Amino acid sequence: MAGIGIRLNKIFSKKTITTNLVGFGYSTVITIAPMLLVITAVILMQVLLGFSKIGYADRELYSCTVLYIFIFALLTAAPFNAVLSKYMSDVIYEETYEDILPCYYVGLLLNICFSCLVGIPFCVREYLVGKVELPFVFAGYCGYICLVLVFYSMLYLSICKDYKKISGFFFIGMLATVLCAVLGVYWLGLPVTFSMLVSLDIGFLIIAGLEFALVKSYFRQNSGKYREVLRYFKKDWQLVATNALYTLGLFIHNFVFWTTDMHMVIAKSFVCMTTYDMATCLAMFTNISASVIFISRVEMHFHERYKAYSEAVIGGRGRDIENAKKRMFDQLAEELMNLVRIQFIISVVIFFICIILLPQFGFGGMVMQIYPCLAAGYFILFIMYAAIIFLYYFNDLNGALATAIGFCITTLAGSIVASRLSPIWYGIGLVAGSLVGWSMAYFRLRYMEKNLDVHIFCEGSLMKRGHGRKPSNKVYEKG
Repeated sequence: MAGIGIRLNKIFSKKTITTNLVGFGYSTVITIAPMLLVITAVILMQVLLGFSKIGYADRELYSCTVLYIFIFALLTAAPFNAVLSKYMSDVIYEETYEDILPCYYVGLLLNICFSCLVGIPFCVREYLVGKVELPFVFAGYCGYICLVLVFYSMLYLSICKDYKKISGFFFIGMLATVLCAVLGVYWLGLPVTFSMLVSLDIGFLIIAGLEFALVKSYFRQNSGKYREVLRYFKKDWQLVATNALYTLGLFIHNFVFWTTDMHMVIAKSFVCMTTYDMATCLAMFTNISASVIFISRVEMHFHERYKAYSEAVIGGRGRDIENAKKRMFDQLAEELMNLVRIQFIISVVIFFICIILLPQFGFGGMVMQIYPCLAAGYFILFIMYAAIIFLYYFNDLNGALATAIGFCITTLAGSIVASRLSPIWYGIGLVAGSLVGWSMAYFRLRYMEKNLDVHIFCEGSLMKRGHGRKPSNKVYEKG
């Protein structure tokens, strides 16, 4: 991600209020713009097509379909993203770019097969048990698969630093979505919800197609080394488990509340709890700027210290290595503290704005009771994820996995307990899970700081491992 750092350094180097705002806006565009564009497109379609005037059942069916598309596309993509990213990073470091297309095809096949295994049984139940019309079911399934393709190709373009092109693709796709929805209703006479869902499919398909074309334009040679990609799943299985458990932890508290007496069932298939899900969405957006801040700060500062340490390890003196290590961990601590300070100020401001203004727009009652605790939970959660990324920097896969396990299990148990409390404490499970995960990641980073030399210099072996009879431990005999 060095490209972002160079650009941000140029922006922030002038040290004025205007350049700070420009830098924050630039980092926002390259990180969370795709999500904002999708939300904007969905809202525009609802306003232009009179979504609020159609029947309640149709509205809820559409809303739940879109909700499930996004949640399960993220969940099914999670086990593959981290390990494929690791493989891609190694390939780029070794400059064997012809190995990237085999990685792309193998990962795509695995991701699509796994996603289909999850999606097909649900769609069959939705049609047979829920009695939802087949075209609507098929449109929802196509949207799910198209979004899986979008998320998958985004991984490769993110590693290639093409954040601006990703945002551009989403702008084109979401513009096509809104136009198709309007034409579908007012020209073809399609039902509003069906037209909106099919238009989302078209938009996601356009984005996926543009991303695939760009990937193919970058990497044209194919080495055919498909088995090597599969070996990474075996060698770095901790990455698979860590990313899967972290992503599951993001939604597992929602799943718990979907099983309570307050849940709502749509078409005998979709389960949700509208008030809790809405409070979750608000809490996430209250703290989403943490991702922007973290990427910006790491790109501008920590990456250079990490690079300096790596160069010292390769060819520096012992004193140089120690000095580089100390500067690197000092920078790491400073980045975490700055992230906490800046995000705390932003979250508090957004929190008070939401508390004051949202009730005037119909967001009140239980939603605003649940929101504060969840906002605190997501604040800690994004700080925890920053610590996990730092563990990835030091290749501490076991520490990252332990963090994800602690986060996911504690969130699950805490949410089960919280579901029996008053609404103001419903989010305490996420707070507890994030706090446990953050604590484990923090102490693991401290451990790495004290034992980094052992981790770096004592991981390999001088002799090739093999099977058979153990050789004698006698290495010298005086004649």
